[in-house]
Amino acid sequence: MALTVRQMLLALGMLVTGSINTLSKKAQNDCTVVGRNGTAPHEFDHPWFQTLIMFIGESMCLYALLVLRHQERRELRKQLYSIQSVDGDVDPTNQLKQPRVFQIILIIPTLCDLFGTTLAGIGLLYVTASVWQMLRGSIIVFAGILSRLFLKRKLQCYHWTGISLTMFGLVLVGLSSVLQDEEAGYSSKTVLGIVLILSSQFISASQMIIEELFLKKRGFPPLQVVGLEGSFGVVIMSAIVLPILYHIPDSSAATHRYEDSIDALYQISNSTKLLIFCLLYLCSIAFYNFFGLAVTKSLTAVHRTLIDACRTMLVWLVDLIIYYAFDKNFGEEFDVTYGILQIDGFLFLMIGTAMYNGLMPVDFIPWCRDSSQMVPVSSSIDNEDEGGDDDNEASPLLNEKEPSYT
Repeated sequence: MALTVRQMLLALGMLVTGSINTLSKKAQNDCTVVGRNGTAPHEFDHPWFQTLIMFIGESMCLYALLVLRHQERRELRKQLYSIQSVDGDVDPTNQLKQPRVFQIILIIPTLCDLFGTTLAGIGLLYVTASVWQMLRGSIIVFAGILSRLFLKRKLQCYHWTGISLTMFGLVLVGLSSVLQDEEAGYSSKTVLGIVLILSSQFISASQMIIEELFLKKRGFPPLQVVGLEGSFGVVIMSAIVLPILYHIPDSSAATHRYEDSIDALYQISNSTKLLIFCLLYLCSIAFYNFFGLAVTKSLTAVHRTLIDACRTMLVWLVDLIIYYAFDKNFGEEFDVTYGILQIDGFLFLMIGTAMYNGLMPVDFIPWCRDSSQMVPVSSSIDNEDEGGDDDNEASPLLNEKEPSYT
């Protein structure tokens, strides 16, 4: 089925804002700025504070939701006024059904988002932006396995083949990063970064499964989901997580605290460049999460994952252009020794992702010839006779509901 113009615009918006998200976050880590109490210039090493920025960006969607609901109520008043002018009588039961904004169940994906994003942010400190983005493709592996275990989806042979190719690609990408950094003498940190990134993608895949289990039939608008997750996250980070981390000692940190949010604020105030990167990250988060959930709502969660994987090429290309054309303190250099290994790994990742989503023929694979047709994993169910429209795995994650008048 061909995509509509609206769906293509949503996909493009998700691609662009997602790329800005990755690049601006890595650029923050590359900034070296004076911190609190006149401490010596040091890198912006604050992954937990970056998670707070992410949640602030997400919470901005809640304001957009309230504006949208106000417009819906105003439209209802216009309709009621026109009916009253013609008929002279209005049914008092005519009301706009708007479910309450506060939904406590959304705190569950919020916690997954908190730990998944923070682990990925810590991993980004030890690897380049392109490697970080490529390793995020491992979500295909975790999402496929978890959907089989908890959603009881039937995975065809080409799904497992795609997962296997993706895993091989991940090995090549990780190996290229380790070998590059081994020459510089800090390969152990690179391995730690890779482990943290893979762990974050396992949590993110779990979040997708949880959202599909608990939110699919509730029909929450994307703005409500993103906005509430962001609001819950801001409260949890500000009141619980950051205060606890502030009092944990860390001799390797510039201020000898594991996460010094006050130092982060000082660094931002002392550098206009860092401030711009933070604002870009905040705004891109707000729009990226909305576009992502809107794509999932309009299409399926698999489309969202596929579009997210496609931004890897854009991130890598922009990073190379920044390094060679603008500022060597930012971006990344292409390693002529092991860069080809990273390219090979990326190609295996893309082929595995395409095969997993049924986007390429598999007749040339002997063990997949018995498959009569390619059925995307999002639409495969164990017993089609038992599932109606609400149970169809191909239905959107967040069902679209228009304002209803009764």
